[in-house]
Amino acid sequence: MNATDNFRDRALQFFPGGSNGEYGIPEGDAPVLERGQGCRVWDTEGREYLDMTMAWGAVLVGHAHPKVLEAAAAAASKGANFAAVNRPMVELAERIADLSPCAERIRFVASGTEATMLCLRTARATTGRPKILKFEGAYHGQYPEGVTSLVGSDLPELPQPDSSGTGAPSVERDVLVAPYNDLASTRKILTDYSDELAAVIVEPLHRCIPPVDGFLQGLREATTRLGIVLVFDEVVTGFRLALGGAQEYYGVSPDLVAYGKGLGGGFPIGAFGGRTDVMEAVNEQRLPGPNYAWSASTTGGNPVSSAAALAAIDVYNESGVYDRLHAMGRRFREQLDQALDQAGETAQVLGDGPLAQAAFLDRPVQSHRDWLAADRDRGRAVMFELLRRGVFLNPMGTKLYLSLAHTEADLDEFTAHFAAALQSTRPQ
Repeated sequence: MNATDNFRDRALQFFPGGSNGEYGIPEGDAPVLERGQGCRVWDTEGREYLDMTMAWGAVLVGHAHPKVLEAAAAAASKGANFAAVNRPMVELAERIADLSPCAERIRFVASGTEATMLCLRTARATTGRPKILKFEGAYHGQYPEGVTSLVGSDLPELPQPDSSGTGAPSVERDVLVAPYNDLASTRKILTDYSDELAAVIVEPLHRCIPPVDGFLQGLREATTRLGIVLVFDEVVTGFRLALGGAQEYYGVSPDLVAYGKGLGGGFPIGAFGGRTDVMEAVNEQRLPGPNYAWSASTTGGNPVSSAAALAAIDVYNESGVYDRLHAMGRRFREQLDQALDQAGETAQVLGDGPLAQAAFLDRPVQSHRDWLAADRDRGRAVMFELLRRGVFLNPMGTKLYLSLAHTEADLDEFTAHFAAALQSTRPQ
């Protein structure tokens, strides 16, 4: 290979750590991807990988899905972007409103980060209150509130937030943090700070930790009673757990919802929506009133991404799709559990739907503090070994994503690699 063709070295010249963020692979070891098909990706050196991150869940339909590509190409031929309401955008808004119990009004943006961020700004504008509450360990996007109490290991006493990684000490004033799956503690925080709280934002499936019985329902009841806006971050769960997302799957409807990832079939898109009275805060007719939140996006809802999203929803709407995704997810988690048991490992397998995660811990994982108590060094060693064995994933120990392109044979292949990785990385 010509030296100028070494894309790993070339990447190191421009990208800090040779990464575009979060993977944490040692410098020079991260593959530079060139193409993908189904649940496989290939790097610039021609090596094939079984993909278990699927663009961090954005490619739920599988890489280069023909229906999505065809729809996007047809839309692009008429103009890639107008930065204005366009026909595919309107059609997509109608589809989302039909599927989402709370989405009476909708705005489009370019990513899930923007969608969750604008949910919080909208809630603050609607209520006139300054604070938001999130759950410890939740990630809601690349802005201060979204990263608060996510990456630090020196845990403060709740509801005090941890500003590590935010670059914004102001979160210590504006954000409260509660323990996920602890309804009693959360209710107390909500009651104590109700006059200041604009919103509660929650991943209904918290990373890979399912809600305990009654938690989401109790959260809905408490926020309604106290006049606090409830925001569901469905960037991951939207279109993944059910066609109507976590709202349909768990039977709880929020006031605002944020979408991203799987919505676009791999194309960049985000959307947020909710009750008419709350969404009126982004109506320009209110400008410059106190209950107004500026919301605009150059590429949000562009016709190419909107057409791709419509095609992706058509795929998700095909008969048996969610039965298959859930069956594959159950089988995958059972295989991981069996491999861990056969290797004599003490670990927990987390997840729901087509999601899974292994935590090396001797007790159930129901919160972020449980997750932090796990042997994450052990998990990371296994993930790096899987990468070396030709499985593309995020070694930081986050979710393993299944897609509609994965088959039982792919699960068997991964499980074989996983068992081998457990053996070869076993502490001596």
